[in-house]
Amino acid sequence: MKKLLSVLLITVLLSIAVAGCGNVTDTPKTQTPAPSPTNEATPSPESEEPEYEPIDMRIAGMTGPTSMGMAKLMESAEAGTAKNNYIFSIVGSADEITPKLIKGDLDIAAVPANLAAVLYNNTEKKIKLLAVNTLGVLYIVEKGNELESLADLRGKTIYATGKGSVPEYNLRYLLTQNGIDPDKDITIEWKSEPNEVVALLKNSESGVAMLPQPYVTIARSQVEGLRTAVDLTEEWDKLDNGSSLITGVVIARSDFVDNNPEQVAAFLDEYRLSVEYVNANVDEAAQLIEKFGIFKAAVAKQALPYCNITFIEGEDMKTAVSGYLSVLYEQNPKSVGGTLPDEGFYFAR
Repeated sequence: MKKLLSVLLITVLLSIAVAGCGNVTDTPKTQTPAPSPTNEATPSPESEEPEYEPIDMRIAGMTGPTSMGMAKLMESAEAGTAKNNYIFSIVGSADEITPKLIKGDLDIAAVPANLAAVLYNNTEKKIKLLAVNTLGVLYIVEKGNELESLADLRGKTIYATGKGSVPEYNLRYLLTQNGIDPDKDITIEWKSEPNEVVALLKNSESGVAMLPQPYVTIARSQVEGLRTAVDLTEEWDKLDNGSSLITGVVIARSDFVDNNPEQVAAFLDEYRLSVEYVNANVDEAAQLIEKFGIFKAAVAKQALPYCNITFIEGEDMKTAVSGYLSVLYEQNPKSVGGTLPDEGFYFAR
């Protein structure tokens, strides 16, 4: 019981607002190769007879970007055409997922990337990382027209959320890598939630903030003259250090993966197809996202192209995630559970 309470406490402290729900320009981009847009469902192997016995899979996700990519798969599950019996639940925060996963009441979950490492380190390695499903969702927005790069933040005041957690670590790392001392060269005013930041921008003549998608979309609909100035995912990629800015991942209980390798492989194949559909069919995907309680369709439609929904597995996943976790570890070892996960953390098929 003490072990469980410890894990839960760490989880509450480290879960990010994504937050669950992400452009120097407003040009949409996607990370997963996508088929040509169509109003029809993406062809999938779901009509073929599986070579294994389909099983129940209890899958959880959070409201926001980290669950958006599974919307099409949720529709297939509802229609009874998926390769397994997927039982989905969407919750408001990661601390609703963690205890159920630990107790075995869930099999698979979409969670923040650093939380996956925390759980692995605090459950005696009983968690497997299956795939990356969301890259960066953080942006610098400006009410004005002064910012073109991170270097232009020198001397500015930035409103942001996520103090003491992953958003702060990401921002401080990128500022430092661009020659800016986050403690001396800028002022960061930390707020409790994105809506508070939006209100500040709305009631001021100028201002700079760091916000995640889909709150960037919400802010731009409410704050006249607000523009997206810097995409932190692009800034991270410019460093070319072998890592990626990662928001969300898909994890599973290790024993569940070991006991059901074919069924888990089928899930991953269907998940990839779902991500491709969501990225290629934004209008239709937005409706599904609202239908399944992930986010409102009107916001999702505008935000999806900037949420960096993706699907990365295997060696590419390992490279991206291990590099990202190393960055977090250097700033605060507790952010990844005290130590970097070993090879057993990364699922390969």
